[in-house]
Amino acid sequence: MRVVTAAQPLDVQPTPLALLLLGREADPKSERGVECPGDLPAPSDPDLVERARAAKAKLGDRVFVLGHHYQRDEVIEFADVTGDSFKLARDAAARPDAEYIVFCGVHFMAESADILTGDGQQVILPDLAAGCSMADMATAEQVAECWDVLTEAGIAEQVVPVSYMNSSADIKAFTGKHGGTICTSSNAKRALDWAFEQGSKVLFLPDQHLGRNTAVRDMGMSLDDCVVYNPHKPNGGLTADELRAAKMILWRGHCSVHGRFSLDSVNDVRERIPGVNVLVHPECKHEVVAAADQVGSTEYIIKALEAAPAGSKWAIGTELNLVRRLANRFAAEDKEIVFLDKTVCFCSTMNRIDLPHLVWTLESLADGKVVNRIQVDKETESFAKLALERMLALP
Repeated sequence: MRVVTAAQPLDVQPTPLALLLLGREADPKSERGVECPGDLPAPSDPDLVERARAAKAKLGDRVFVLGHHYQRDEVIEFADVTGDSFKLARDAAARPDAEYIVFCGVHFMAESADILTGDGQQVILPDLAAGCSMADMATAEQVAECWDVLTEAGIAEQVVPVSYMNSSADIKAFTGKHGGTICTSSNAKRALDWAFEQGSKVLFLPDQHLGRNTAVRDMGMSLDDCVVYNPHKPNGGLTADELRAAKMILWRGHCSVHGRFSLDSVNDVRERIPGVNVLVHPECKHEVVAAADQVGSTEYIIKALEAAPAGSKWAIGTELNLVRRLANRFAAEDKEIVFLDKTVCFCSTMNRIDLPHLVWTLESLADGKVVNRIQVDKETESFAKLALERMLALP
């Protein structure tokens, strides 16, 4: 038996993934970032709000700040527009005179804005570590391997890729190159209707739940029409016969926030709050969506609560920052709005964009220093834009 002593340390080399998680290396092809160069102001600085106002005023019309619905209130305060990821990217494209687009969201959103904005505009992400766990679950290499599996099964020519907006520029480009389209949670059915006019099968990336819920709930397919491709298993964990029989090939990805909600959450809130309306995002699990009263995108959720009668009760299955903001907004109308789960759950990567990062970004730009610019290479941009344009052309 070999005894390891202090004089004989174990020669253990951390894996690249371990180094990435430890923050010692960066993968430029990953949604994750590990560094935010520069000296951030202290979170306790009492002058942060005034500093943000001053820097934004100094920049004037040169800067356009986008705030995703899931951002903190302290960040939303400085947003020129708020919305979901695609709406914000289009808002940015509609402001060609803005030299700087500061996207308070996550990495794939900033990429989409860079794809849709002009060459003279620069898209900035206040914290490069603001990624998306769902987008991370499908890499370009994994999806290329999946396509090889579909080719070997003899079905690639029948398959049309449909990628959720919540995906990296690389995945959007793959989709465009292979004749597919992008979708949002609002137009997923329209995108799938279009895809099934082009082929007999769909590869849906990267959120299995949105794909399954749309196919089964909105299009009348059965759960048996869907299979899940697991990129961490040989051939996706599926046989060639299973792939040939499937209509929907769902990528094994999910949202870390919406994936937390369970059927128990729904049953519990109905017991605690009699007469409650359960309203959830379609990124939730199928059993949660099936048990809910209403299902819809972030924009749908907001509009449903705006139209709700005074005194109504709602349990919302989406990110907590938005739920809390809506609860405060409609409290005066006697609308009771609660988070669907008892466990508090923010989107951890969205919450990386905080006031210190925003102040640092705006002050740097005001001083003439561009920081954390997000740039998509021209070839990737070209194919990704093709997929986005197909979505924009949907009837």
